[in-house]
Amino acid sequence: MTVRVAKVTVNIGVGEGGEKLQKAIQLLEKITKRKPAPTKSRTRNPTFKIRKGQQIGAKVTLRKKEAEEFLKEALSAVDNKLSSAQFAKDGNFSFGVKEYIDLPATKYDPSIGLFGFDVCVTLEKPGYRVKRRRIARSKVGGRQKVDKEEAIKFIQQKFGVEVNG
Repeated sequence: MTVRVAKVTVNIGVGEGGEKLQKAIQLLEKITKRKPAPTKSRTRNPTFKIRKGQQIGAKVTLRKKEAEEFLKEALSAVDNKLSSAQFAKDGNFSFGVKEYIDLPATKYDPSIGLFGFDVCVTLEKPGYRVKRRRIARSKVGGRQKVDKEEAIKFIQQKFGVEVNG
């Protein structure tokens, strides 16, 4: 069974609304060429003056060819190096990019400032749709699931990433 990239989610959490959030949304639009969806807080935190349901970040989900192209750029921003601790046991992995100017072909924009972002990658095998579909939904067998070793092997072969640890 072949492993493939199901989706890549790019997320920026700023912890507050207002101008800072608008700049984060503007940045996500610039680097992904897609309209971001706002993310809301799940709980209240009086220390940081966050209310439940308040918009505190933004995310964009990329799929298919678009996802793979963005993933190549994002991996080059971290020098094609990941740690095995960044991989979950179900084969998904995530990593952070400290500053968006680390992406190739992205220039600094003074109106936005400097932001970092998180990249979360979901991997799957063909047939995994059975778990998500609406009609005749069913459990997925063990052979259909991606484990940590398969994910690491896939990323090393397809994207030439060096995995340490």
